[in-house]
Amino acid sequence: MFNIKEELKKLPDKSGVYIMRDKDDNILYVGKAISLKNRVRQYFMKNNKTQRILKMVSLIDHFEYIVTDNEAEALILECNLIKENRPKFNVLLKDDKTYPYIKIDVKSDYPNVFITRRIINDGSKYFGPYANPGSAREMVNFIRDRFKIRQCRNFKSNKRPCLNYHIKKCPAPCMGYISVEEYRKQIDDIIMLLEGKTDKIIKNLKEEIVELSEKQEFEKAAEVRDRMIAIERISTKQKVSNITENNIDVIGLYKNKLSVCVEIFFVRGSKMIAREHYYFDDFKDDENSDILSGFIKQYYIDKPDLPSKIMIQEEIEDKELLEQWLGEKAGRKVEIKTPQRGEKLRFVELAEKNAQITLENKLKDKTDILLELKEKLNLSKMPRKIESFDISNISGQFIVAGMCVMKDGIVNRKLSRRFKIKNVFGQDDPKCMEEVVTRRIKHSIESPKGGFGELPDLILADGGITQIRAIKRAIEKYENVNIPVFGMVKDDKHRTRALIDEQRREIEISEKLMMVITNFQDEVHNVAIEYHRKLRDKEMSKSILDDIDGIGKKRKQELLKTFGSIDKIKEADIEDIMKINGITRKIAENIKEAIK
Repeated sequence: MFNIKEELKKLPDKSGVYIMRDKDDNILYVGKAISLKNRVRQYFMKNNKTQRILKMVSLIDHFEYIVTDNEAEALILECNLIKENRPKFNVLLKDDKTYPYIKIDVKSDYPNVFITRRIINDGSKYFGPYANPGSAREMVNFIRDRFKIRQCRNFKSNKRPCLNYHIKKCPAPCMGYISVEEYRKQIDDIIMLLEGKTDKIIKNLKEEIVELSEKQEFEKAAEVRDRMIAIERISTKQKVSNITENNIDVIGLYKNKLSVCVEIFFVRGSKMIAREHYYFDDFKDDENSDILSGFIKQYYIDKPDLPSKIMIQEEIEDKELLEQWLGEKAGRKVEIKTPQRGEKLRFVELAEKNAQITLENKLKDKTDILLELKEKLNLSKMPRKIESFDISNISGQFIVAGMCVMKDGIVNRKLSRRFKIKNVFGQDDPKCMEEVVTRRIKHSIESPKGGFGELPDLILADGGITQIRAIKRAIEKYENVNIPVFGMVKDDKHRTRALIDEQRREIEISEKLMMVITNFQDEVHNVAIEYHRKLRDKEMSKSILDDIDGIGKKRKQELLKTFGSIDKIKEADIEDIMKINGITRKIAENIKEAIK
């Protein structure tokens, strides 16, 4: 048994990474330390901690650590472990958006320029991100219009040039009509354009115009002149006043009692090309410097286009270490600056102000949604806490339910709950719903400060009238419990169509609220179906692997982790199975025999 007090005494006074785990061996938190001995012990000492850290410490069952040669190695390992495991108490970028980048496959003899949302380590140059996809398309269209480059994705030699050659949009490198060197000169100009180095391009183009004019190649000179004028126009389109930096990211942070917003501006060549924002609801009590440090680690770990400078609003403890790490990734110097005055300070303040506006607008949107629900459903009070339930099963087997919670207009995944059906046998979804809601209400009545918290202000049933009535029957079992119930119904294409009441009356709501309801309904469905699959897969693996001689819990986990499923193990060779630590040929043969 892991004894935390005893294990704390064994910690080395060396740099490394520590990993906090709960009783189910799930990773709660990953951190780095100059001294593992000092850092890890701090978590278990009586001192001022945020609510987030207090909650984490209460869940720690055991910890482990990895010693590194230096703190720089610890930082890299920490970032990779966080990215791989996504521990619930670390700063995580819960952002499913994939912003477009402009990609140039510079390793090709005749590179192409196109938009991609997939970044891979293939030696190409990526520019972005472009928060507005239209801006990325506009830039690529401009490049293709003003520079003669190929536009085909699959380049190969042809017997004749394509239409783009005949309309003077492509120099037909597939026919050998342009040399690699001449084509590369255009690509170099495009790279400078995307990097914001337009002054240098314009200077080069002016020289080229003079040279062509002296050769009396006036048609070509006119083409270059038109390109130069177009570049001058586009270079001033998004100019940020008073910013002289060429390649910076500016990070602003704002928090209130409910959430934290981090806003990041991307400035390339004195132009703000894009912006992003992220929300962190669980870090509102943390120090700004800690949030910024965690954000920088996770945000830049996979970024292909690192800035020369990152400007933030206050100093962070591991600034020099982060600069070293980012510099090694970029292959050049990357600075983290905290400006104190002048134009740079004003720009950081602008990012901070935008973070504030973004967060306030988000909260206003949520308030508007709750007000609309209150009005449309004729509720007596604002539905600050809304719950929804969904039943999942296949032919009456592995019957489970999922519960989701929306607080103040935001789905809180940490408050989701899962239920195994105990008293209903066979496929009867309304009775299952009645059982689940009965148990859920009982939890709050018996333990108001327990894991379920207070009773909801509103329940939205995933289904029609039968589910509404089932939930009503559950509520009526308890005196002095009165929770409004409405249904979320879907159309033939399985999209949320409307809210309905107990009399089957459809309630008209705004498109914005319908989108929120749709996401809520999808979320509760996912919770239920994922739990159902988990139980089904667990039962399947249990029935096959647990009865095989020589296979214990640890080896079973290794088998499933390595191969992914019973079917994959079935397809594997005996030699592949023997690669699992501790599995001999005899055990591997037993496995193949049992699952054939």
